Amino acid sequence: MNEILLKRLGLIDYRDGLHWQRESVASVQQGRSPDLLALLEHHPVYTVGARGGRQNLLAVPGTLEARGAQIVDVDRGGDITFHGPGQLVAYPIVDLRARGIGPTDYVRGLERALLVALDEFGIAGALIRGKPGIWVDGAKIAALGVRVQRGVTSHGVALNVTTDLTWFEAIVPCGLAGSSITSIESISDGAPDMSVVEDAFAKAFSRVFEVALTPDPEPAGVTSLEGSPNGN
Repeated sequence: MNEILLKRLGLIDYRDGLHWQRESVASVQQGRSPDLLALLEHHPVYTVGARGGRQNLLAVPGTLEARGAQIVDVDRGGDITFHGPGQLVAYPIVDLRARGIGPTDYVRGLERALLVALDEFGIAGALIRGKPGIWVDGAKIAALGVRVQRGVTSHGVALNVTTDLTWFEAIVPCGLAGSSITSIESISDGAPDMSVVEDAFAKAFSRVFEVALTPDPEPAGVTSLEGSPNGN
C-alpha cells in the first residue's frame, strides 16, 4: 500500500493527458491499478478550472491558437493557468481514502513536496495566505489544482523550470491580478535538466507522503486520442 508506480510520460498533448488521467482514476477506483504518480510536460495549453476564469483570459483565443496553444476547460479546482514545455507537471492518481488522507492534508502535502524539491536547488519557496501556489520573492513559481472523485485524486501541480514566461502575459494567472510569474531558470544561474527536477520532485513526494516510488517498466508516453503516441 505504501508503493506508488512512477510514470514518466514525456512531452504530451494536454487532452491526451486528461484522457489518461480519467482512465487511470477509474482503474485505481476499481482496484485494477496501483496508485500512480505521472511526471510530464505539455504542449502549450491554457486550462480553465472549475471556478471559471475565461474572464481572466486577456488575449483573443484565436490569436493564442494561432501561436500553437490550446484552451481547455477542465474539472480541477482553481482558475486559469498555463502549461507548456519547460514546466514540470505532476499528476498523482492516489486513493486518499485507502491511505487515510483528507483532501486538505493532501494539498498541504503537495505544497510541502514542492517546497522540498525547490530547496534541492537552493530556492526558498514560500506560501502566501490567500494566494494559492508556491512563491519566490513575491512571484509565483508553481501552481496547484486538484480534483478528488470518490476518494481518488487527479490533476496536481505545475512547476516552472525553463518555461517561456511570455505565455503568461495572455492571462491573469489563477485570477490573481498583479501577480508576476517566475521560474527556476529566471532566478538561478541557468536551470537543471528537466530529468533532474523530476527526480527532485519524486524524491520530495516520496518523503512527504512516506511512500516508495516504483519506476514503471513500460515505455514512456501515452496513447493519443487519435491513436498515435503523444498526440503527434
